Amino acid sequence: MKNANKHGIEEYRRRREKILQMGGPAAIEKRHKEGIMSARERIDYFLDPDTFTEIGTFVEHRTIAFGLTGKSIPAEGVVVGYGKVNGRLVMVASEDYTSMAGTFGEYHGKKFAQAIEMARDMGMPFVGMNDSAGARLQEGMDTLQAYGWLFRSQILASGIIPQIALIMGTCLGGQAYHPIMQDFVFQKRTTGFMGIAGPAFVKTQLGENIDLQTLCGVEAHAVKSGQTHLVVEDDKDALDKTKELLQFLPQNNREQPPRIQSHDDSERASPQILDIVPEESNQGFDMRKVIREIADDGYFFELLKDFATSVLIGFARFSGRSTGVVASQPNSGAGAITCDAADKIARFVRFCDLFNIPVVTLQDTPGYMIGSEEDWKGMLRHGAKTLYAYIDATVPKITVILRKSFAGAYVGMSCKDTGADLIYAWPGARVTIVGAETAASVIFAKEIKEAGNPEEVRAARIKEYRDTYENPYMGAARGYIDDIILPQDTRRYINRGLDFLEKKQVARPWRKYSNINL
Repeated sequence: MKNANKHGIEEYRRRREKILQMGGPAAIEKRHKEGIMSARERIDYFLDPDTFTEIGTFVEHRTIAFGLTGKSIPAEGVVVGYGKVNGRLVMVASEDYTSMAGTFGEYHGKKFAQAIEMARDMGMPFVGMNDSAGARLQEGMDTLQAYGWLFRSQILASGIIPQIALIMGTCLGGQAYHPIMQDFVFQKRTTGFMGIAGPAFVKTQLGENIDLQTLCGVEAHAVKSGQTHLVVEDDKDALDKTKELLQFLPQNNREQPPRIQSHDDSERASPQILDIVPEESNQGFDMRKVIREIADDGYFFELLKDFATSVLIGFARFSGRSTGVVASQPNSGAGAITCDAADKIARFVRFCDLFNIPVVTLQDTPGYMIGSEEDWKGMLRHGAKTLYAYIDATVPKITVILRKSFAGAYVGMSCKDTGADLIYAWPGARVTIVGAETAASVIFAKEIKEAGNPEEVRAARIKEYRDTYENPYMGAARGYIDDIILPQDTRRYINRGLDFLEKKQVARPWRKYSNINL
């Protein structure tokens, strides 16, 4: 019996060691020369030391067609398991390009899908490290069905656990839907590619000549399509940034996000804001500087930095609290909300609401973007998404109006009756339905036209409208604005508000979900 046990252990070690070798030393060394980690090295770097427990190590495909009979694909081309990041459990799946190019087949997909299901049931975040040549065509319908398993598992886990996708290598074809449906996508600058089809397929089907970087690289998705939340430089940068993001997030939707001890005084005044923000509302400035001035230790984890740049989104801390920040960016398009900007705001606010993260909104916007281009793209449909997001959200919401807040954007960026629990305005804020110049040209059009001195009358009427409505005091008089605060006191009012709203509860009639304009 003892000899039998010894033989079994030796066989186990032989089999396991072969799997741990992945595609073999030569294949791994080739990746190293390209500055790329192996699938297992990525996991080892990402997780706390000695915390990884692998699942499905010995899983094998069952295909006997097209050259796969008896072909060994270590761990089915994807390493799956759980471990800890900064002491908290995380489920990971890391595709192994050295094992049949990390192709996605039946059991590859099954491992991926089951990992997400386990993460959902155990209440822990899921991080997928994507690096695959795409579908394993040799497995035909079995591969196609495996996509269905994967998509179903991640959609049913959506809103229950945070899901983060890292585009470490290629991610093309149907497989690219997988990261896009996760909460956040990080893409490597030089080796990360994501697309519905690669250049060869595009050339065959459409006759379009285009290279992989142009079609599927970071410019395509971080700037144009808005599908990449963060561009990272290499494997370590991707994994480090993921650790940073996880620090802001709860394990699941039943928990509060982690609150850390902050040594930054919650009552700290910020007099530098007066030097950052010009008094004239038509002059641009970088809102990032304001966010860093009022957030704990000046730290702002920005997302979608290069997409829809008239608004900013990201995470900061206030008195140690994880907080979502949505802000106008006056340096870009005066902070007007475009179709893409509305999408950017809405999805972020909905994520924060799903995971119990308060939202602070900083308004400095002239309105939703007008004109044929945005109208024909569906400005009304897209703009409505911000309304759905803010009104549906039940987390604490605080809004601060810095200089200007006009028309639909005032309503769409969390005013008192579209979401804000507390709304503050700076003394010089211009808050009204339209600017005085526009209002005067409509209300007093006939009077100005018939006047002997039309320019004088026009100027007088503009001043009259501005003095009457274009200030924060009318809104404060009606209770639409809770208080008018000094700019340097913005941080302390946000912190006090978050303290006040900490135990906020909302009861609403039952429904499945709102029928948001998609």
